[in-house]
Amino acid sequence: MENENKKRLAVLVGCNYPNTRNELHGCINDVVAMRGTLVNRFGFDPGNIQLLTDAAAAGSSSSVMPTGANIKKALGAMVDQAKPGDVLYFHYSGHGTRIPSLTPGNPFRLDEAIVPCDFNLITDVDFRQLVNRLPKGASFTILSDSCHSGGLIDSEKEQIGPSHVTEISSTTPSVSSKPKAIPFESILHHLASLTGINTSDIATHLLELFAADASLKFCLPPLELLNMFESSNPDEGILLSGCQANETSADMINPVMTRGKACGAFSNAVQMVLKEHEADLSNRQVVMLARQVLREQGFEQHPCLYCNDENADATFLCESHIISSL
Repeated sequence: MENENKKRLAVLVGCNYPNTRNELHGCINDVVAMRGTLVNRFGFDPGNIQLLTDAAAAGSSSSVMPTGANIKKALGAMVDQAKPGDVLYFHYSGHGTRIPSLTPGNPFRLDEAIVPCDFNLITDVDFRQLVNRLPKGASFTILSDSCHSGGLIDSEKEQIGPSHVTEISSTTPSVSSKPKAIPFESILHHLASLTGINTSDIATHLLELFAADASLKFCLPPLELLNMFESSNPDEGILLSGCQANETSADMINPVMTRGKACGAFSNAVQMVLKEHEADLSNRQVVMLARQVLREQGFEQHPCLYCNDENADATFLCESHIISSL
Protein backbone atom coordinates (compact mmCIF):
# COMPACT_ATOMS: atom_id res chain seq x y z
CA MET A 1 0.00 0.00 0.00
CA GLU A 2 1.40 3.40 -0.97
CA ASN A 3 1.99 5.99 1.70
CA GLU A 4 -0.02 9.01 0.52
CA ASN A 5 1.87 11.32 2.86
CA LYS A 6 5.35 10.42 1.65
CA LYS A 7 7.60 13.34 0.75
CA ARG A 8 10.26 13.89 -1.89
CA LEU A 9 12.98 16.15 -0.52
CA ALA A 10 16.14 17.43 -2.16
CA VAL A 11 19.23 19.51 -1.43
CA LEU A 12 21.14 20.65 -4.51
CA VAL A 13 24.62 22.20 -4.18
CA GLY A 14 26.62 23.84 -6.96
CA CYS A 15 30.05 25.34 -6.25
CA ASN A 16 31.79 27.28 -9.04
CA TYR A 17 34.36 29.01 -6.73
CA PRO A 18 34.11 32.23 -8.80
CA ASN A 19 37.13 34.53 -9.12
CA THR A 20 39.51 32.02 -7.53
CA ARG A 21 42.27 29.84 -8.96
CA ASN A 22 39.93 26.87 -8.45
CA GLU A 23 37.09 28.33 -10.52
CA LEU A 24 34.73 25.93 -12.29
CA HIS A 25 32.03 26.86 -14.78
CA GLY A 26 29.26 24.27 -14.98
CA CYS A 27 28.43 23.30 -11.41
CA ILE A 28 25.58 25.74 -10.82
CA ASN A 29 24.15 24.89 -14.25
CA ASP A 30 24.19 21.22 -13.18
CA VAL A 31 22.00 21.70 -10.13
CA VAL A 32 19.65 24.17 -11.81
CA ALA A 33 19.08 21.57 -14.56
CA MET A 34 18.56 18.82 -11.99
CA ARG A 35 16.00 20.92 -10.13
CA GLY A 36 13.91 21.04 -13.30
CA THR A 37 14.28 17.29 -13.78
CA LEU A 38 13.24 16.56 -10.21
CA VAL A 39 10.08 18.63 -10.61
CA ASN A 40 9.09 17.65 -14.13
CA ARG A 41 10.04 13.97 -14.18
CA PHE A 42 10.13 12.79 -10.58
CA GLY A 43 7.29 14.80 -9.06
CA PHE A 44 9.24 16.79 -6.47
CA ASP A 45 7.47 19.84 -5.06
CA PRO A 46 9.65 22.92 -5.81
CA GLY A 47 9.10 23.98 -2.20
CA ASN A 48 10.85 20.80 -1.04
CA ILE A 49 14.01 21.49 -3.05
CA GLN A 50 16.72 23.60 -1.43
CA LEU A 51 19.34 25.09 -3.75
CA LEU A 52 22.72 26.29 -2.47
CA THR A 53 25.09 28.00 -4.94
CA ASP A 54 28.08 30.30 -4.56
CA ALA A 55 27.17 32.62 -7.43
CA ALA A 56 24.09 33.78 -9.26
CA ALA A 57 23.15 32.00 -12.48
CA ALA A 58 20.17 31.81 -14.79
CA GLY A 59 17.46 29.94 -12.95
CA SER A 60 19.28 30.14 -9.62
CA SER A 61 17.83 32.25 -6.82
CA SER A 62 19.89 30.75 -4.03
CA SER A 63 20.54 33.08 -1.12
CA VAL A 64 22.34 30.50 1.03
CA MET A 65 26.06 30.06 0.39
CA PRO A 66 27.25 26.43 0.15
CA THR A 67 29.63 26.53 3.10
CA GLY A 68 30.39 23.31 4.90
CA ALA A 69 28.16 24.27 7.82
CA ASN A 70 25.26 25.34 5.58
CA ILE A 71 25.38 22.18 3.48
CA LYS A 72 25.44 19.94 6.56
CA LYS A 73 22.64 21.97 8.15
CA ALA A 74 20.46 21.54 5.04
CA LEU A 75 21.21 17.81 4.82
CA GLY A 76 20.65 17.30 8.53
CA ALA A 77 17.29 19.08 8.42
CA MET A 78 16.24 16.96 5.43
CA VAL A 79 17.17 13.71 7.17
CA ASP A 80 15.57 14.77 10.46
CA GLN A 81 12.16 15.37 8.86
CA ALA A 82 12.24 12.12 6.88
CA LYS A 83 9.58 9.47 7.50
CA PRO A 84 9.23 5.90 6.18
CA GLY A 85 8.49 6.04 2.46
CA ASP A 86 10.16 9.41 1.89
CA VAL A 87 12.65 9.86 -0.96
CA LEU A 88 15.66 12.06 -0.17
CA TYR A 89 18.11 13.32 -2.79
CA PHE A 90 21.40 15.23 -2.58
CA HIS A 91 23.11 16.44 -5.76
CA TYR A 92 26.58 17.92 -5.40
CA SER A 93 28.57 19.45 -8.24
CA GLY A 94 31.92 20.93 -7.32
CA HIS A 95 35.44 20.05 -6.30
CA GLY A 96 36.38 16.88 -4.47
CA THR A 97 39.60 15.80 -2.79
CA ARG A 98 41.27 12.93 -0.92
CA ILE A 99 42.73 13.29 2.55
CA PRO A 100 44.93 11.03 4.70
CA SER A 101 42.81 8.59 6.68
CA LEU A 102 42.56 8.95 10.44
CA THR A 103 41.35 5.36 10.82
CA PRO A 104 43.65 3.41 13.18
CA GLY A 105 45.68 0.80 11.31
CA ASN A 106 45.25 2.50 7.91
CA PRO A 107 48.12 5.01 7.73
CA PHE A 108 48.36 4.90 3.92
CA ARG A 109 44.65 4.97 3.15
CA LEU A 110 43.06 8.05 1.57
CA ASP A 111 39.49 9.11 2.35
CA GLU A 112 37.08 11.01 0.12
CA ALA A 113 35.67 14.48 0.75
CA ILE A 114 33.81 17.26 -1.05
CA VAL A 115 35.06 20.85 -0.96
CA PRO A 116 32.42 23.48 -0.02
CA CYS A 117 33.04 27.10 -1.00
CA ASP A 118 34.76 27.83 2.35
CA PHE A 119 36.96 24.68 2.23
CA ASN A 120 35.27 23.24 5.35
CA LEU A 121 35.53 19.68 4.05
CA ILE A 122 32.58 17.30 4.25
CA THR A 123 33.91 13.77 4.41
CA ASP A 124 32.78 10.20 3.85
CA VAL A 125 32.23 9.94 7.61
CA ASP A 126 29.69 12.78 7.54
CA PHE A 127 27.70 11.07 4.80
CA ARG A 128 27.82 7.76 6.69
CA GLN A 129 26.43 9.49 9.78
CA LEU A 130 23.58 11.01 7.76
CA VAL A 131 22.67 7.63 6.24
CA ASN A 132 22.76 6.03 9.69
CA ARG A 133 20.18 8.56 10.89
CA LEU A 134 17.63 7.65 8.21
CA PRO A 135 14.37 6.12 9.45
CA LYS A 136 13.73 2.62 8.14
CA GLY A 137 11.89 2.77 4.84
CA ALA A 138 13.25 6.16 3.73
CA SER A 139 15.84 6.26 0.97
CA PHE A 140 18.71 8.70 0.52
CA THR A 141 20.27 9.02 -2.94
CA ILE A 142 23.48 11.01 -3.33
CA LEU A 143 24.78 12.01 -6.75
CA SER A 144 28.24 13.52 -6.45
CA ASP A 145 29.70 15.03 -9.61
CA SER A 146 33.15 15.63 -8.15
CA CYS A 147 36.63 14.18 -8.30
CA HIS A 148 37.46 11.17 -6.13
CA SER A 149 33.76 10.70 -5.33
CA GLY A 150 33.73 6.89 -5.40
CA GLY A 151 33.17 5.63 -1.85
CA LEU A 152 31.87 8.95 -0.54
CA ILE A 153 29.50 7.10 1.82
CA ASP A 154 31.97 5.33 4.07
CA SER A 155 31.55 1.52 4.16
CA GLU A 156 28.73 1.43 1.59
CA LYS A 157 28.76 -1.71 -0.58
CA GLU A 158 30.25 -1.35 -4.04
CA GLN A 159 27.95 -2.46 -6.85
CA ILE A 160 29.73 -0.80 -9.78
CA GLY A 161 33.22 0.45 -9.10
CA PRO A 162 36.94 -0.13 -9.61
CA SER A 163 36.47 -3.91 -9.73
CA HIS A 164 33.79 -3.56 -12.42
CA VAL A 165 35.01 -4.52 -15.89
CA THR A 166 34.90 -1.54 -18.21
CA GLU A 167 36.28 -0.44 -21.56
CA ILE A 168 38.89 2.28 -21.63
CA SER A 169 38.11 5.16 -23.95
CA SER A 170 40.27 5.23 -27.07
CA THR A 171 39.35 8.82 -27.91
CA THR A 172 40.01 12.17 -26.32
CA PRO A 173 37.25 14.55 -25.19
CA SER A 174 36.05 16.82 -27.97
CA VAL A 175 35.40 19.67 -25.55
CA SER A 176 37.53 21.82 -23.30
CA SER A 177 37.36 20.53 -19.73
CA LYS A 178 38.89 20.91 -16.29
CA PRO A 179 39.14 18.32 -13.50
CA LYS A 180 36.95 18.94 -10.45
CA ALA A 181 39.79 18.29 -8.02
CA ILE A 182 41.80 20.34 -5.56
CA PRO A 183 44.92 18.46 -4.39
CA PHE A 184 45.24 17.87 -0.68
CA GLU A 185 48.44 19.93 -0.56
CA SER A 186 46.63 22.94 -2.06
CA ILE A 187 43.82 22.68 0.50
CA LEU A 188 46.36 22.40 3.30
CA HIS A 189 48.24 25.47 2.02
CA HIS A 190 45.03 27.49 1.79
CA LEU A 191 43.89 26.56 5.29
CA ALA A 192 47.36 27.24 6.75
CA SER A 193 47.31 30.71 5.20
CA LEU A 194 44.10 31.39 7.11
CA THR A 195 45.13 29.93 10.49
CA GLY A 196 48.77 30.97 10.47
CA ILE A 197 49.60 27.62 12.09
CA ASN A 198 52.68 25.74 10.84
CA THR A 199 51.47 22.14 10.71
CA SER A 200 50.63 19.57 8.06
CA ASP A 201 47.81 18.19 10.23
CA ILE A 202 44.66 19.24 8.38
CA ALA A 203 42.48 18.51 11.43
CA THR A 204 44.29 21.24 13.39
CA HIS A 205 43.49 23.83 10.73
CA LEU A 206 39.87 22.79 10.24
CA LEU A 207 39.14 22.71 13.97
CA GLU A 208 40.82 26.10 14.43
CA LEU A 209 38.73 27.66 11.65
CA PHE A 210 35.40 25.88 12.01
CA ALA A 211 35.36 24.36 15.52
CA ALA A 212 32.26 22.18 15.98
CA ASP A 213 31.22 22.82 12.37
CA ALA A 214 34.20 20.83 11.10
CA SER A 215 33.72 17.28 9.81
CA LEU A 216 32.96 14.55 12.33
CA LYS A 217 36.13 12.88 11.07
CA PHE A 218 38.10 15.56 12.90
CA CYS A 219 35.75 16.19 15.83
CA LEU A 220 35.09 12.67 17.12
CA PRO A 221 37.58 10.42 18.95
CA PRO A 222 38.79 7.41 16.91
CA LEU A 223 36.75 4.91 18.94
CA GLU A 224 33.51 6.79 18.31
CA LEU A 225 34.30 6.84 14.61
CA LEU A 226 34.79 3.07 14.62
CA ASN A 227 31.48 2.55 16.45
CA MET A 228 29.71 4.43 13.67
CA PHE A 229 30.50 1.61 11.24
CA GLU A 230 29.82 -1.42 13.47
CA SER A 231 26.39 -2.31 12.04
CA SER A 232 26.51 -4.73 9.11
CA ASN A 233 22.80 -4.34 8.29
CA PRO A 234 21.96 -3.06 4.79
CA ASP A 235 21.03 0.61 4.83
CA GLU A 236 19.17 2.92 2.46
CA GLY A 237 22.12 5.01 1.33
CA ILE A 238 22.61 5.10 -2.45
CA LEU A 239 25.67 6.78 -3.99
CA LEU A 240 26.05 7.53 -7.69
CA SER A 241 29.55 8.95 -8.05
CA GLY A 242 30.95 10.75 -11.07
CA CYS A 243 34.12 8.69 -11.02
CA GLN A 244 36.14 6.16 -9.08
CA ALA A 245 37.95 7.21 -5.92
CA ASN A 246 41.27 7.44 -7.76
CA GLU A 247 39.87 9.38 -10.74
CA THR A 248 38.84 12.91 -11.59
CA SER A 249 35.48 14.18 -12.87
CA ALA A 250 35.38 16.74 -15.67
CA ASP A 251 33.86 20.21 -15.78
CA MET A 252 33.01 20.84 -19.46
CA ILE A 253 33.61 24.48 -20.31
CA ASN A 254 32.10 24.85 -23.79
CA PRO A 255 30.35 21.59 -24.75
CA VAL A 256 28.62 21.33 -28.13
CA MET A 257 25.96 18.93 -26.79
CA THR A 258 24.59 21.67 -24.49
CA ARG A 259 24.99 24.48 -27.06
CA GLY A 260 28.03 25.83 -25.30
CA LYS A 261 26.54 25.84 -21.79
CA ALA A 262 29.13 24.72 -19.24
CA CYS A 263 28.25 21.63 -17.22
CA GLY A 264 29.70 18.69 -15.36
CA ALA A 265 30.41 15.69 -17.60
CA PHE A 266 28.68 13.23 -15.24
CA SER A 267 25.70 15.48 -14.46
CA ASN A 268 25.21 16.04 -18.18
CA ALA A 269 25.52 12.32 -18.91
CA VAL A 270 22.79 11.56 -16.37
CA GLN A 271 20.56 14.23 -17.93
CA MET A 272 21.13 12.72 -21.37
CA VAL A 273 20.31 9.22 -20.09
CA LEU A 274 17.08 10.38 -18.46
CA LYS A 275 15.99 12.28 -21.57
CA GLU A 276 16.67 9.31 -23.83
CA HIS A 277 14.79 6.83 -21.62
CA GLU A 278 11.28 7.84 -20.63
CA ALA A 279 10.63 4.56 -18.80
CA ASP A 280 11.84 4.01 -15.24
CA LEU A 281 15.52 3.19 -14.89
CA SER A 282 17.22 1.36 -12.04
CA ASN A 283 20.17 2.89 -10.19
CA ARG A 284 22.39 0.33 -11.90
CA GLN A 285 21.07 1.27 -15.35
CA VAL A 286 21.56 4.99 -14.77
CA VAL A 287 25.22 4.45 -13.84
CA MET A 288 25.98 1.98 -16.65
CA LEU A 289 24.30 4.16 -19.28
CA ALA A 290 26.12 7.25 -17.98
CA ARG A 291 29.40 5.31 -18.27
CA GLN A 292 28.54 4.58 -21.88
CA VAL A 293 27.80 8.26 -22.63
CA LEU A 294 31.08 9.38 -21.07
CA ARG A 295 33.04 6.71 -22.92
CA GLU A 296 31.52 7.80 -26.24
CA GLN A 297 32.45 11.42 -25.42
CA GLY A 298 36.06 10.40 -24.76
CA PHE A 299 36.15 10.90 -20.96
CA GLU A 300 38.20 8.45 -18.92
CA GLN A 301 36.09 8.71 -15.78
CA HIS A 302 33.97 5.81 -14.62
CA PRO A 303 30.82 6.52 -12.59
CA CYS A 304 30.25 4.15 -9.69
CA LEU A 305 27.32 2.83 -7.69
CA TYR A 306 27.41 2.08 -3.97
CA CYS A 307 24.33 0.72 -2.18
CA ASN A 308 22.80 -2.50 -0.88
CA ASP A 309 21.95 -5.31 -3.32
CA GLU A 310 18.24 -4.54 -3.54
CA ASN A 311 18.73 -0.84 -4.17
CA ALA A 312 21.13 -1.54 -7.03
CA ASP A 313 18.18 -2.70 -9.11
CA ALA A 314 15.57 -0.44 -7.50
CA THR A 315 14.18 2.41 -9.59
CA PHE A 316 16.25 5.59 -9.51
CA LEU A 317 14.61 8.09 -7.12
CA CYS A 318 11.79 5.71 -6.27
CA GLU A 319 10.43 4.94 -2.81
CA SER A 320 12.31 2.44 -0.69
CA HIS A 321 11.80 -1.23 -1.52
CA ILE A 322 10.92 -1.75 2.15
CA ILE A 323 7.83 0.43 1.78
CA SER A 324 6.90 -0.54 -1.77
CA SER A 325 6.83 -4.20 -0.83
CA LEU A 326 4.32 -3.70 1.99
